Amino acid sequence: MITDTAIAERPAAEQAGMPAPDAILQLGFAFWQSKTLLSAVELGLFTLLEEAGPLPAEAIGERLSLHPRAQRDFLDALVALRMLRRDAEGRYANTPETALYLVRSRPSYVGGMLEMANARLYPYWGRLTDGLRTGQPQNEIRDDRPGLFEALYADPAALEGFLRAMTGLSRPTARAMAGLFPWQEHRSVADIGCAQGGCLAEILRAHPHLEGIGFDLPQVGPIFEAFAREQGLERRMRFRTGNFFTDPLPAADVLVMGHILHDWDLAEKLALLRKAHAALPPGGALIVYDAMIDDERRENAYGLLMSLNMLIETPGGFDYTGADCAGWMREAGFRSVRVQPLQGPYAMAVGLR
Repeated sequence: MITDTAIAERPAAEQAGMPAPDAILQLGFAFWQSKTLLSAVELGLFTLLEEAGPLPAEAIGERLSLHPRAQRDFLDALVALRMLRRDAEGRYANTPETALYLVRSRPSYVGGMLEMANARLYPYWGRLTDGLRTGQPQNEIRDDRPGLFEALYADPAALEGFLRAMTGLSRPTARAMAGLFPWQEHRSVADIGCAQGGCLAEILRAHPHLEGIGFDLPQVGPIFEAFAREQGLERRMRFRTGNFFTDPLPAADVLVMGHILHDWDLAEKLALLRKAHAALPPGGALIVYDAMIDDERRENAYGLLMSLNMLIETPGGFDYTGADCAGWMREAGFRSVRVQPLQGPYAMAVGLR
């Protein structure tokens, strides 16, 4: 065992060369930070500050039923984490980022995903070691209960909240995709597993000549159609009911699969890619986008951690590199396959029929 005394007795030059453990310790205790943010979202703190304006700690504590012992440390921790601002009078307010993304009334709200992370993923990730040893899901499936999607699709309110969160999460990626693909060469697009329709809406707004189809399970239809009306796109966005494994895919010049392939094992991934190839006309295109892992598997920590999340959540799903996806697309028959970065950890793979 190396003691503080033993370290002190080492030559000064050796001591000076010792790396500090700070980064290791900060990473090991990073769950302190994430749980502080997740609890703030759960409590509706950011929405309160948007509606009421800057407030002192006591007023926030009263409105959110926080114990006096906890409130200042909680709020000041969020200031230190750059999630809140505190002015000279001691009043707390949202930052520009939390005002945009963590206020429930905003269309850009991504807190729904964080609410799910708090309620489900936070405890299930506590079982990660079991998942690493068994290769089996560690969510509701392990407890012989319906999985995430079975439960969501049985609860219209929960499903709407989840799909709205997916819209907020995917909006920056969809905007990048709208600008980086040659949409002028095509006239129609279908989003496979369309959720609320946020990705499709971004593409159609940027390219007025396009017509769009959202393809998803029947429970999604009313949510999609209401969103299309809200966006003023109901004449250009149509919903088609279907299961992408068992039903024919819609006819369109471009098919989009986002946040889809990583849910499935390799055989299922290849089956979906082959099905997309068969559904496209000659010259048609498939766009696959996900948090693709960098080809060296060294840099995109988000994509790699997302793949571990697929271990927690699915029987066989995993995330993949751009090179992996390009290879699978070529195997499915696509040509002129290319991989292009989008926004943050996301990238798209594009192939032609």
